[in-house]
Amino acid sequence: MTYTRVEYISVHISFLMLLLVTLSNPINLFYKVDRPDHFSKTSMTIAFPRTTGFTITRCLQTRHLPLGNLYESLMFLSWGFSMLYPISDVGDRNRLSRAVPAPSAMPTHAFATSSLPQQMQHSTSVVPALQSHRLMMHVSATSISYATLLCGSLLAIGLLTLFYSGIGSFSVVNLEHNFQKRISISPPNPCNNIRIQANVRSYSYLLLSNSRKCQLINCLDKWAYQTISLGFSLSTIGILSGAVWANEARGSYWSWDPKETWALVTRLIYATYLHAKIDEKQMGEGPAMAASMGFFSVWIRFLGVNLLGVGLHNYGWLV
Repeated sequence: MTYTRVEYISVHISFLMLLLVTLSNPINLFYKVDRPDHFSKTSMTIAFPRTTGFTITRCLQTRHLPLGNLYESLMFLSWGFSMLYPISDVGDRNRLSRAVPAPSAMPTHAFATSSLPQQMQHSTSVVPALQSHRLMMHVSATSISYATLLCGSLLAIGLLTLFYSGIGSFSVVNLEHNFQKRISISPPNPCNNIRIQANVRSYSYLLLSNSRKCQLINCLDKWAYQTISLGFSLSTIGILSGAVWANEARGSYWSWDPKETWALVTRLIYATYLHAKIDEKQMGEGPAMAASMGFFSVWIRFLGVNLLGVGLHNYGWLV
């Protein structure tokens, strides 16, 4: 009973804090105001230990890592998103990367606590198929890779939004050409100085808008690449440890289970993105589109297979 009360308090306090951070994110993203930014950091400082407290409490209660059913997996995913918030804050002066973890953790948290059956939210003994010492390495690495890859894909979706927004779409060369052309063809009359000043102001404004957009694109591209690279490495650890575990349990490293198949699809999508970034040094719509496709692939791999209740990896959906 004590464990249940601690879990209940931790879960609902962390959800409230995540909701407040999500609501204050637009202010922190578009306006450099110290008070809302400090409020968001304080709220995440409260939310992350509360989610960690839930994980530790459930671990003490069940004597295993709390990843035995869909509810525990979603809460662990929310914990992974929350953990990325202080990590992404390091070296990010533009506050761009912090705009993703909290809004990702909040709906995950809400779905786990509000949409899943009540009996699933109670602690239960783990099914025999998961009673292995490899549970911690395989499932934890895979779950954290989900959170990391999803954050990277959301940054890539933001990058695509900028590419298609049309803001500041004029190039510097065209601006200079048009500016020089306007000055050179102006007839000599007393209004020339006024016209030139107007052209200079318009030219400076467009240059400033173009420069800000380029800086924003560079920052988003950098953070998306670094986040997806980390998630891809964690996913590799999860897949390799899962293959070893499958060989011990079933006698085969790969069974073409639906979740294994989607793991391969997800891996190929992000491998395409990383290949484009490493080999060709591209920073355009192609790599960002590949990373955006990975967002949907990860959710199908993580949640879609469980909701369908098919395959060898649907442990805990009806528990």
